[in-house]
Amino acid sequence: MDSSEMNEGEIHQIDSDDVIKEEDETENEEGEDLTEDAEALKAELAKIVVHPPSYEQSLMEEFDQAEFSPSYKDNLPKENLVLQYAENFRRQMVQLYRDRKPLFLNPVNECGVEKFVCTTIRPTLLEFKELYNWDGAAEFVADYLNIEPLKPEYELPKRLISPSTVLKRQKGNCFEYSTLLCSLLIGAGYDAYVISGYATKETCLADESRDICPLLKKKEEVQEEARKKEMKKYNVKPPRDLRSKFELKQESKKEAEKQAEKEKQRKEEEERIAELEKPPPDPYFGLRIHAWVLVLSGKREVPENFFIEPFTGLSHPMDSSNYLGIESVWNNVNYWVNMQDCSEGVKGLSFDLGDSTVWEFMFPNNDKPLLKIPDAEDDLNDMDDDERKYTSSSISTDDEEHEVEKYLDMPPSWVDALKLSHRDFQMRCPHGKKTKVYKRAKLEKFAHYLMKDGLISRLSVYEDRELTDLMKVHEYYAHRSDKLTQKLTNHRTGQVCENFDPGRPRCLKEHQFKSSTPGPENERVMIFYHEARVDGLVKREETQTEMTEEYSNRDDFLFYKYVEFGKRAKKFGPQETSSANKGRPINKMIQKFHRNRNKPANEDIAEIIFHVAEDKIHISYHTEDVRIAASTREFLKPPNWDEKGAVLTFNPEMHQTFQVDPMLPMNKQVELYEMLMELLKAEEKCRNEVRDSQNEVRNILDDRTKEEAASELDISVYDTERNEKAKKHRRELERQQLEEKMRKQEMDIDYLAPFLAKIGNPEKLSKQQAFSLKEECLADLKQRLIDKANLIQARFEKESQELEKKQAWYQQNQVSMGKEDEEEYLTYCKEAIFRIHILDLRLTRHKEQAPHKYMQLEQKLRNDERLSEFF
Repeated sequence: MDSSEMNEGEIHQIDSDDVIKEEDETENEEGEDLTEDAEALKAELAKIVVHPPSYEQSLMEEFDQAEFSPSYKDNLPKENLVLQYAENFRRQMVQLYRDRKPLFLNPVNECGVEKFVCTTIRPTLLEFKELYNWDGAAEFVADYLNIEPLKPEYELPKRLISPSTVLKRQKGNCFEYSTLLCSLLIGAGYDAYVISGYATKETCLADESRDICPLLKKKEEVQEEARKKEMKKYNVKPPRDLRSKFELKQESKKEAEKQAEKEKQRKEEEERIAELEKPPPDPYFGLRIHAWVLVLSGKREVPENFFIEPFTGLSHPMDSSNYLGIESVWNNVNYWVNMQDCSEGVKGLSFDLGDSTVWEFMFPNNDKPLLKIPDAEDDLNDMDDDERKYTSSSISTDDEEHEVEKYLDMPPSWVDALKLSHRDFQMRCPHGKKTKVYKRAKLEKFAHYLMKDGLISRLSVYEDRELTDLMKVHEYYAHRSDKLTQKLTNHRTGQVCENFDPGRPRCLKEHQFKSSTPGPENERVMIFYHEARVDGLVKREETQTEMTEEYSNRDDFLFYKYVEFGKRAKKFGPQETSSANKGRPINKMIQKFHRNRNKPANEDIAEIIFHVAEDKIHISYHTEDVRIAASTREFLKPPNWDEKGAVLTFNPEMHQTFQVDPMLPMNKQVELYEMLMELLKAEEKCRNEVRDSQNEVRNILDDRTKEEAASELDISVYDTERNEKAKKHRRELERQQLEEKMRKQEMDIDYLAPFLAKIGNPEKLSKQQAFSLKEECLADLKQRLIDKANLIQARFEKESQELEKKQAWYQQNQVSMGKEDEEEYLTYCKEAIFRIHILDLRLTRHKEQAPHKYMQLEQKLRNDERLSEFF
C-alpha cells in the first residue's frame, strides 16, 4: 500500500509510537552527564518557544428546511450542467493563472446545496414607488438590513443566502446585500451587476466615522455665467477711470499675494487635519474581500457608469479610492472575470464587458456586443475577386454552422419571489431604529409611526469628533396633523427653525424664533404659503420694536408694510389683565405699493407713512417715466381727529405738497378734505390690520404649544391596522349586521308555538289536536283582523266627530274671529280631512286584504310538516 493511501488513524498511530520512542530515549539520556557544549546547546534551544494557533470555528446559522421550496433543496438537470460548466471554467482559470485568488462561483445556499451565483439573483420590481429609482432602492437595502462582516475578512464566504431569506432575516454580508440590491435594480430596469473584489477596511466594516454625513454635503450650485451687456450705439459712456494704473496693479498684486498666503495656510491646515484623521495602517490592506454593485450607462437614462456601496446606499465614482481591486462581475445572465491590472485600484479600468481582451466571460451567449477585428476586413480588401468570393462563401458557410450550434444559457433563478409587506416596508430598519455615526455627526432613523411625535430621523451635529459638544440638531417628521416636516435647533445661538407642509389653518410655511424667547412680541420670522392666503402675506418679520410684512399678488398692489412700536407706559399699582392683549403702542406705519398702470403716476400712491406719534401723514407718488422725481404730499391731522362724532376742521396750513408737473391744476380744499378723510380711514384700517397680525401671531403660538403638548398623527383610511376610527367603524358595522341577523331570526318565530304551549308541546300531534290547532290559529287570525278593522273604524269616527265639533264652533264664532283664527281653522280642517281620508283608504285596503291573509294562513297550515298528514 502506498504511503499516500494511509488513513488518518494509521498516521495518528505512527505519530503516537514515534512520540513514545522519543520519550523513552529522553529518559535514558537524562541519566547521562551533559558536556559544556551540550549545556550551551540546551540553553540556546530553550530560547525557542512556539505557540500553537488558536482556531475559532465559525458556526453557521442553521435553517429549517421545511420552510423552503424544492428548488432550494435540489438542483435541476440544467443547474447541475451549469455547475459542471462553472467547475470546468474554474479549473481552466487555475491552470492558466495560478497566482489568482479563487473565484466566487458556486457557494452553498441556506439548505446546503451548491448554487451558481448568477442564478441567485432574482430580478423583482416591488409595488413601492420608492424602490423604482436606484437611490431609493439602495437606501432601503442599507437601512432594512443589519451588517454581518465576513469572517475571516480575507476569504470568500462559503454560503450565499437567497435574497428572499435575507429580506426575512433582515441581515446579511456584503455579497447578500449586493445580490438583493442587484435583484431590485435589474427588476427596475437598470443594467446592474454584482462585483467581487477588494476594498478598504472602512468600506468593508461600514465605518463612516471619517466621512461627512450625506445630509450635510452642500449641493453643487450651478453658477451661471454673467452675460456681457451689449453696448448700444447711443448709450451714455461711463466716466473715465482717473486712477493710476500702476497703483491699481500694485494693489491687485498685494491682494493676490494675500489670497495666495491664505490659500496656502488653508491647504496646510487641511493637510494637518487630514493627517490627524488618517486611519491607522491596516495589516490586511488590499486583502479584505468585499462585494458592491456596478450600474452601467444606457438603460433607464443613466448617463455614466457608477458604483453603489450596498452598506451605505451611496453612489461612488468609477475611480473611487474605497475600492482596491476587482476579481469578477456577474448578473443574472453571465459571469465575467477581470483580466486588467488593479495595482492602482479601480482607476482606469475599462468596463466594456464585450471586450474579451480585458474581460473573460464564462458563457458564449454574451449579451454585450463583442469588439470587431478589423484585420479580417483588411485582408478581404487585399484579395482578388475570385479569392474574395471563395473566402466570403466559406465564411458564410461557417456562420451558418455557428448559427445552427446551440450554446448553454443560464437557467432560471431558483430563488422564491421577493415579497415585502407594506408594514415591513414602513419599518425600514430592524426593530424600527437604526443609528449611523459620521464625522462630527450622528444620524438616527426611525420607522414611520414608531415615535408618538412622528419623528422619522434625527441628525445631530457636533463640534468635536468625540460627539460630546452638540451644535445643531436636524429633526425630520412625517404624518403629523400639524403638517410639521422639519425642525432645526441651533444649540449655540438658540435659534429654532420649523418647516411645515401646506394644509395648516393659517398657511404657515416656516417659523424661525429663539428658544429662549418663544412668546409673542419677540424676534421671529414667519413665512407663509401666500397662494393659499386671502391677503397674500408672504413673510412676517417681528422684533420687540418693529414688524415687517411682505405681500404678493394683491388687488390693491400693496407689497410691503412696516410698523414701529413704542414702549408701553408703566403704571403703578396692579396691572390690568387685558393690557397685554391690547398690543404695543404704534409710533409709525409704512405701506408701499406697486405701480398701477390704470392710474396716472401723480395719483398712484407709492408709499404712505403714518406718523402716529407726530399726527402726520406723508404720501409719495410713483415717478413718471419721463421724470426723475416724484410728487409728495403731507397732511397734519386735526386736533380732535380721534374723537367720536366730532366735526373735523381743515385749513390750508394742514397740507403741504410738492407737484412735479407745475402745469397740472391744484386740488381744491374740498378735494383735500376728502383726501384727508380717506387717509384717516386708511390709517385706522392699517392699525386694525396690525392688531390682527399681532393676534394672529398669538393664535399661531398658542396652536403650536397645544400641538407640541399633544402631537397627533394622520393615519390613512386605507391603513386598517393603525386607523382606530376605521376599526371602530368596522366594528359598528359588524354589530349592526349581527343585530339585523338576530332581528330576522326573531321574525321567523314559529307561529304555532303559543298554541302548542297550551297543549304541552307534544312531540307528535293527534288528528283531533291538529284540527283543534288549525281552528284556533285561524280563529285567532280572524279575530285580529276584525280587531284591526274596528280600531281603524274607531279612529275614523273619532276624527269625524272632532271635525264636526270644530265646524260647529266655527259657525258660532265666525263673526268675531280674526284673520289668524280663520287661517288656523282652515289649516286644521285640511289636516283633519287628510287624516280621515287616509283612515278610509286603510280600512278599505284592510277589508280587501283580510280574506287573502286568511286563505294564506289556511294554506300555510295545510302545508306545515306537523299538520300536513291530517289534511
